[in-house]
Amino acid sequence: MINRIIAEEMRKTKKSVLLLGPRQVGKSTLIQSLKPDLEINLADELEFLKYSSQPGAFRETIEENSYKTIYIDEIQRLPKLLNTIQSIVDKNKNLKFYLTGSSARKLRRGEANLLPGRVLNFNLGPFVASEFLYKMDTQKALSFGTMPEPYLNKSEKENKQLLRSYAGNYLKEEIKAESLVRNLDSFARFFLDVSSLVAEFVDFTKLAQRAKISRHAIPRYFEILEDTLIGYRLNCFHSDDHDLDLIKHPKFYLFDNGVYNGLLENFIASSDRIGKLSEQLVFSQLLHSAWAKDQSIKLSSFRTRAGVEVDFIAEYDQELFGIEVKTNDQVMSRDLEGLRFFDKEVQRKKKLFVFHMGKEEKKSGTVWILPWQKGLQEMGL
Repeated sequence: MINRIIAEEMRKTKKSVLLLGPRQVGKSTLIQSLKPDLEINLADELEFLKYSSQPGAFRETIEENSYKTIYIDEIQRLPKLLNTIQSIVDKNKNLKFYLTGSSARKLRRGEANLLPGRVLNFNLGPFVASEFLYKMDTQKALSFGTMPEPYLNKSEKENKQLLRSYAGNYLKEEIKAESLVRNLDSFARFFLDVSSLVAEFVDFTKLAQRAKISRHAIPRYFEILEDTLIGYRLNCFHSDDHDLDLIKHPKFYLFDNGVYNGLLENFIASSDRIGKLSEQLVFSQLLHSAWAKDQSIKLSSFRTRAGVEVDFIAEYDQELFGIEVKTNDQVMSRDLEGLRFFDKEVQRKKKLFVFHMGKEEKKSGTVWILPWQKGLQEMGL
């Protein structure tokens, strides 16, 4: 059992908790470690039918017992249940609910009462470096990602099977079952095509032509990926202290390297792939490390029309960071040109890093060149 950092924040609050995260990142395991008095799994069809067909059954279950903590899994399957939960919480201030789900979109579409002031929202992603004292297995993270089961499992064969099936299960259980799109085939084509564009700037028109779908469907499909916490767009960096002509197309990342490799059915961090894999890993760790600390982070892209680029601009804990990602610790002066340009053109106070997959630590002027896990630690992540 790996202790998840966010668990302590959830344990100590007296308010009820809504925990959102992609499938198979360990939400159920985390909540079960908090030892709730009652568990209700709405993914179980019998329990779902019981509480959806008998609106009073849930209230009766709660009021007829002296529970102090109640866990409801897959709450997005029955969002109207939140109205009843509000009523119960207002009546019994000592009762605490743990609610988990994988789709904020389904909750919003269900016109769910998200219980403002009564429920604290948290996000959970895959394992992050700080949960392993910054000693994660880099090669395994590059090949199989950092979701709990594939990261902890020693069987490569089982890991490959699990990760290859992830996309199909996502389309079936998350998209089709929750009726998030009308045309599942077109969304599936979009999902597979955009996944091949990880770490690239995405032209919506070209993507629509490639996936054979309407250009107007692209923004909505991206929103679905983001609402289900599977994929993310990084828009170009904006600051009032510069007027640089930056590329406006967003960059795209999936939430986990293992899922990315599973979609492409290639788990080898070969020389022609390790650049994307390294960048995808750093993105995942930046985002989910902030989630683990219940902090917000803003990530953006930076590339001028002339081709000067910095992989990530991160705004975290009131600080600005420029981060370049490299596959090894053999960093040359030309590898720092983007960071130095960013430092010169953007006047805000900032910290500059190169995160690499090697072991060497050094400084080159104002740029700190570090192994990726050490870099996260220096950022407070």
